[in-house]
Amino acid sequence: MPLTTRILGIDPGFQNTGYGIVDFEGNRLRHVGHGVIRVSGEDVGAKLGVIFAKLRGILEEFKPAEMAIERVFVHKNADSALKLGQARGAAITACADRGLPVFEYTPNQIKLAIVGRGHAGKEQVQHMVKVLLCLAEVPQVDASDALAIAICHGHSREGLAKLARAAGMQGVRS
Repeated sequence: MPLTTRILGIDPGFQNTGYGIVDFEGNRLRHVGHGVIRVSGEDVGAKLGVIFAKLRGILEEFKPAEMAIERVFVHKNADSALKLGQARGAAITACADRGLPVFEYTPNQIKLAIVGRGHAGKEQVQHMVKVLLCLAEVPQVDASDALAIAICHGHSREGLAKLARAAGMQGVRS
């Protein structure tokens, strides 16, 4: 019987950071929880502190084994890209502080893993997350994206493990 691995997916944002928790047992997946961390105000440090603290609470409550997060892509607006990077940093730091391995995926990798097309629309991703996790309703977009990131990693992790084993085996043969 395969072991269960709990994965936390995070869709970072400076105002809305989505999170989703999915259990994987072999190829089976099960929805555990999801939500959105909402922050407001003008103080950058306070916003990042809220993201960090709320994620630490989520880590304590759900005890995931691994974390997957969306990789930053270049925005047209440099200020938005910097803020997104700061939110990512707060999320990664909260997980690294707990010793969680962190995995990153591009938006196109996530969409390809969930929908089968790297340039799928938000609605398609939301629909497939609902279907794959047998949810009664479509989650809010930030939470849906976070669940998609967790699912993407869950499906990718076996391939990553096989590559690591193959790389280790090549080292033995040399």
